[in-house]
Amino acid sequence: MENEKKLIILVDDNPANLRIGKNVLAEKYAVATAPSAEKMFGLLENNNPAMILLDVDMPETNGYEAIKTLKSKPETKDIPVIFLTARTESDDELEGLSLGAIDYITKPFQPPLLLKRIEVHLLVEAQRKELQYFNENLQKMVAEKTQSVIELQNALLKTMAELVECRDDITGGHIERTQKGIKILLEEIEKAAFTRKKQKAGI
Repeated sequence: MENEKKLIILVDDNPANLRIGKNVLAEKYAVATAPSAEKMFGLLENNNPAMILLDVDMPETNGYEAIKTLKSKPETKDIPVIFLTARTESDDELEGLSLGAIDYITKPFQPPLLLKRIEVHLLVEAQRKELQYFNENLQKMVAEKTQSVIELQNALLKTMAELVECRDDITGGHIERTQKGIKILLEEIEKAAFTRKKQKAGI
């Protein structure tokens, strides 16, 4: 359903942070909370969230280790991850982003800012998926059109070959040369059509 709220998984070992975060997000999103990375992985077995908000400093498995696992699995590697952390050093932020996070927000966060950044990233992700879908379908359309041109070319060449069989040797030689010329012409038409499609698609 179009109006169904997108699911966000909030991961933090501090119960107070989970409660505050859920209250902030609940008006716009469906929220599932997890007190550890292990619990998060359990949730992911039956849920496909639009985003994960992941704390860095957690016992057993920290956020950096958790995102490495997420990015290593085909079923979770494309889920956007934002780190929510009390760490403020630029090296920490750089490490988080280099591991595949799309943003790094320090705690305590400002609710309006958090909501806006989530909104922006979800919009970017939706546009990325639309572009991917368009490119996949464009390739399919090009392949179909190319096949149609090939079939047309083969049909014309077959017709010319049949004409050759109905003619004498002299006329047949002329038609054979004409046949080769038509083949070259069709190949050039095919190349030009493919180039125009790529230009229109901005490829």
